[in-house]
Amino acid sequence: MSGFFDIPSDLQHSWLGLVGLHVREALLPVAAGLLLALPVAQLCVRLRWLYAPVLGVTTVLYAIPSLAFFVVLIDYTGQTELTVMIPLAVYSLVVLVPAIVDAVRSVPQETLAAATAMGFGPVRRYLQVQLPIAAPAVIAGLRVATASSISLVSVGALIGNQGALGNLLAAAQKYDRPELAVNSVLTTAALAILCDALLVLLRVLLTPWMPRGTRGRPRASAPREQPAPEVAAR
Repeated sequence: MSGFFDIPSDLQHSWLGLVGLHVREALLPVAAGLLLALPVAQLCVRLRWLYAPVLGVTTVLYAIPSLAFFVVLIDYTGQTELTVMIPLAVYSLVVLVPAIVDAVRSVPQETLAAATAMGFGPVRRYLQVQLPIAAPAVIAGLRVATASSISLVSVGALIGNQGALGNLLAAAQKYDRPELAVNSVLTTAALAILCDALLVLLRVLLTPWMPRGTRGRPRASAPREQPAPEVAAR
């Protein structure tokens, strides 16, 4: 069992060091993607014609293989963590932007009208009314983006040992130590499960008004005689 955590010295990290590096390289891009997705999504909500082009651009960027992304960036950022994290941040947009747009659009029009009547401006209404109501769907998008980012970090092993736990896969082949590959796979999976559980807990804490057992699932609403135009269109 000691060999399981015996990391080759040329990786310049202990097992815990690789875990910390993996968490940093995976979660910072998701956080950066969220910060970028929030204003972009709001623009798409306000300017409906903008949503299709933004979704098209993010989808095209997501289709670019990570290795090709690295090759393009490496001339500018070198063999560094930044070369790995920039593509991961871009990839997260294809999940986060649609999740935020759809969630914000689902906020009832009467709720927005009440907030406007109380003197809420567009920014305050977005931050204090729309986003809290949309929190379950936004966090659902974060769960997908986080799991994807944690798995893709390992590709960074191809550019100068920047793959954190993924570096163990290359070391397993180099030193003929299959236990290192098992270590990489199991630890990466455990990180993904742990981060997902923490996001579920965050969702529960942010939505105390939702009945237990229904968080994250859309609640059926009573039928209306005259639905709002936006809701009817959906």
